[in-house]
Amino acid sequence: MPLWARLLLSAFCCAVLASSPVGAAEPAPATPEQRRAIEAIVHDYLLSHPEVLIEALHEAEQKLDRDARANARQALAAHRRELLADPATPVGGNPRGSATIVEFFDYSCPYCKAVEPSLERLLKQDRSLRFVYKEFPVLGPESVVAARAALAANRQGKYEAFHDAMMAVRGPFDDAEIYRVAGSVGLDLARLKRDMAAPQVEAELKANMILAAALDVHGTPTFVIGKEIVPGAIDLKNLQRLIAAARTP
Repeated sequence: MPLWARLLLSAFCCAVLASSPVGAAEPAPATPEQRRAIEAIVHDYLLSHPEVLIEALHEAEQKLDRDARANARQALAAHRRELLADPATPVGGNPRGSATIVEFFDYSCPYCKAVEPSLERLLKQDRSLRFVYKEFPVLGPESVVAARAALAANRQGKYEAFHDAMMAVRGPFDDAEIYRVAGSVGLDLARLKRDMAAPQVEAELKANMILAAALDVHGTPTFVIGKEIVPGAIDLKNLQRLIAAARTP
């Protein structure tokens, strides 16, 4: 039991027992005066020993972190197929790789674009790495159009070319810019626009949203590597560390 909890319990027991008649079957409930006395004891102690509060906060943070990790691992196990083996989800790198990175991203997200060079470098260095692209357009209507275009580009075998080109776009973009990028990587624009309206594209985006909610993913970028859910941009060194851990039996 942590020190601060022992302190509270000890103060309460002393105050209650002191007020109980000798031989009473049960301690009498604390009176308002006794409760105020307990609060005063605790208040004075904490003022004199602030390290107790620091210990309590540290323990609370550790418990929250343990709980979050346990919940994340349960969710990952429950949704493993949707996460790693959805046939509608684009896959890059080595499809038979010994480790997998899943990224939930948005083409309007500056942090996604900031981490993109590290991801590209990683895929060039590690030929046994599988990469799963989860379109997660949460930053506005332009993001949705771009995600639809990316999934439609996959039908023409140019998903990664379009993805990389969109990640290279800096600043806000509109529909015209999305189609300009699509044309620049050799996509048939008429077919692209038809495919963007396909029910399968809508179903894939909806499935990604449902999966993100199940995994408690709210922002971009968010990575899933092995048994870890990692929110936010992450540098190359930490990516490599997490991949190595995922490969460890």
